[in-house]
Amino acid sequence: MNLAYSYPRSRFEPAVLVDLNSRAERARLSKSALTGFFKLAAAWQLRDEDARELLGGLSPSSFYDWKKNPDRVLEVDRITRISYLLGIYKALHILYGDKLADEWVTLPNSNLIFGGRTPLAHMLGGGLLAMQTVRQLLDARRGGL
Repeated sequence: MNLAYSYPRSRFEPAVLVDLNSRAERARLSKSALTGFFKLAAAWQLRDEDARELLGGLSPSSFYDWKKNPDRVLEVDRITRISYLLGIYKALHILYGDKLADEWVTLPNSNLIFGGRTPLAHMLGGGLLAMQTVRQLLDARRGGL
């Protein structure tokens, strides 16, 4: 049985995955990722120490240097963290009005995932995997699930 003919051809092209192991790809994306992150941090009114922790535990001197000069190449972990956070930001602005979207991460949440804590506290405590979970939750809500 030839499985190539089992399913109808899709009209949708698969998304091209970015190879974050490629330094050239990270160099291409890093400045805009950092610029977006700092705008997100301002919109969410994050304390600098929380913003540093979301970036993976950045020192204060590096954080302020990156804020002043975002023209650098990020490691895979940091660019992945920023990608999740920007996806969360985008999903929130699709689901809610701007005011609630920007406050959502700092509001206590009764969803079982958060257990009454804020999504920000969940992400600060759980790191990259918690960011992935929050992103998946919001993407599912966007999809009507």
